[in-house]
Amino acid sequence: MNTENRDREQAALEVLRSTGVDVLEAALVAREALECGRGRVKRARECVRLGAEEMRKREKTVTFRKAVEMALEEREKKNRRARTVTDFRYYCKRLMVRNPGLAERRVRSVTSDDCRAYLQAAYGESPSQYRKARAILSGVFSTAIRHDWCDANPVARVEVPDVVEMPIEPLTIEEVERLEAAAQLPEHQEMQLSLHLMLYCGIRPTEVSRIDPERDIDWQNRLVVVRPTTSKTGGGRVVPLRCGNIDALRHDIPRRWVQRWRALRKAAGWGQSHAWRQDVCRHTFATYHAAHFRNFPALQLEMGHRDSALLRTRYIYATHGADGNAESFFKCTKYKVQCTN
Repeated sequence: MNTENRDREQAALEVLRSTGVDVLEAALVAREALECGRGRVKRARECVRLGAEEMRKREKTVTFRKAVEMALEEREKKNRRARTVTDFRYYCKRLMVRNPGLAERRVRSVTSDDCRAYLQAAYGESPSQYRKARAILSGVFSTAIRHDWCDANPVARVEVPDVVEMPIEPLTIEEVERLEAAAQLPEHQEMQLSLHLMLYCGIRPTEVSRIDPERDIDWQNRLVVVRPTTSKTGGGRVVPLRCGNIDALRHDIPRRWVQRWRALRKAAGWGQSHAWRQDVCRHTFATYHAAHFRNFPALQLEMGHRDSALLRTRYIYATHGADGNAESFFKCTKYKVQCTN
């Protein structure tokens, strides 16, 4: 071996020793890099560079718990509704409780299959909750992407389950009268306006609880303004006060609204033996409106839907045979006046 080659080998050994790694181990790593580069030094260096970059990405991440905390913090800073933040916190907590180890899992390592399994374990028994949990989980990873804690949203590849729409069962006229009779009792009179807005305007309970009668109701022109900050979906709408002598109602929305609404239903006969159907006041309004006025575009605007497709699929059969009841519905209020279209 000539002197030049000997000197180069000696220099190579010094380079390997300077790494602080066993010379043989360092040489093996160098050989692996060259094998990845298919024997070409330039390609081997590119493999090393790309590998180092990937390692940095893997190390720049946080636990799922930390990502949830940041997502919640961002939503609170954006002044999201308290209910929205509460739901976000509840769904994430249940995901972590039902999936031991998820809380400390690094978000960059979570795959689509993992997300599918997590959702199934926590919300597999309820398609509607599964859908909502999927959206919330996606929000957590969107936050992680913005902070460069992961590169892609694994939830995007998780299938959205179909929602099977249940048959619409509106309140009967007798049930409506029971609710109105209960609202005339002294202890429930403060819920008269709330009941009216749910039954005859189709406004959701959560939206009613946020309405300010002085700001949001035009008493002279008989209109209710559901503002974007009040609306469940974030879109505003204007709904006519179609039935009843509004002046005969108490014009207030009480505090502790949820508890007072539950007490009114109980006074009207709904309890443990007679379960209350969720959103039944809104369904009752939509069913009888569709049957009586036959005007889906108007109903779409009053319900706050983007289009009339959902109304036509959900209420077209529910309205069958409801015409007679619909006419009675729009005149059955105890605060009787002529119904206006």
